[in-house]
Amino acid sequence: MAQNKPAVVVTRRLPDVIETRMMELFDARLNLDDHAMSQSELIEAVKTAEVLVPTVTDRIDAGVLSQAGEKLRLIASFGTGVDHIDLKTARQRGITVTNTPGVLTEDTADMTMALILAVPRRLAEGERLIRSGDWTGWSPTSMLGHRIWGKRLGIVGMGRIGTAVARRARGFGLSIHYHNRRRVHAELEAELEATYWESLDQMLARMDIISVNCPHTPATYHLLSARRLKLLPPQAYIVNTSRGEVIDENALARMVEKGEIAGAGLDVFEHEPAVSPKLLQAENVVLLPHMGSATIEGRIAMGEKVIINIKTFVDGHTPPDRVVEAMF
Repeated sequence: MAQNKPAVVVTRRLPDVIETRMMELFDARLNLDDHAMSQSELIEAVKTAEVLVPTVTDRIDAGVLSQAGEKLRLIASFGTGVDHIDLKTARQRGITVTNTPGVLTEDTADMTMALILAVPRRLAEGERLIRSGDWTGWSPTSMLGHRIWGKRLGIVGMGRIGTAVARRARGFGLSIHYHNRRRVHAELEAELEATYWESLDQMLARMDIISVNCPHTPATYHLLSARRLKLLPPQAYIVNTSRGEVIDENALARMVEKGEIAGAGLDVFEHEPAVSPKLLQAENVVLLPHMGSATIEGRIAMGEKVIINIKTFVDGHTPPDRVVEAMF
């Protein structure tokens, strides 16, 4: 790879300060109108790029990577998840993949906690009532929701974000339970007063609120399947700020429609930007447009990580955020 101004193709608009720095350091080719690149455009990009900077909505699959030119040696993804990249094909072609872990933890945990509060307390319903002009004033039985203090929170995926959610939830009086591929350290369990469940099925059947915080991998696709969703008590709520593919969205929508679950707070969807019509019509579901990590500070921090990964790689060193294995 050329050590002087490597050709870097950026697939979407990034914060101005990040794009400016990229122009200074690299031969950066920016997406000025911020359109989502088609597969044919991505193929043209990988034919000429030495470094590709995609986002989580760009499908860098085998069909794209098979057309990559010999110069492409690094995919520096702008985002934490890497389920949009065919890691096996990239590895076979000698292409290093990096991501931007850690910098979105607090922002995503904040949004998760916001949904944990919003759904049981019917905040979105109340806001819609005010805007409708139909509110006639306070009454003792109007807009009754459920308190979360003293309830059990089951966290699916106790990584960085799951742990940050647990710390926030403890402050709201929630009892912390979790399922993870590996049990966390005893010190962390003690700090959070957390209960570990080796069996996801057993945990789901006993929780008041479920928070999905695991990445999307082949192992977690529809982890919350129709069968598992049926295990939830009818008074339970489910919150997802991870990836839509982790939940069988059609099954969840049917349960919401039939009143088999108390409600849901969803920031991600299985077929984004499409959302199940049943979820769109449900009053007891809070829907957000994949904005869990959408803070100015977070986006700039992501861009800085991308730049560091590229610069380190170009200088002949192993980038700090090289993707080795998807963790859950």
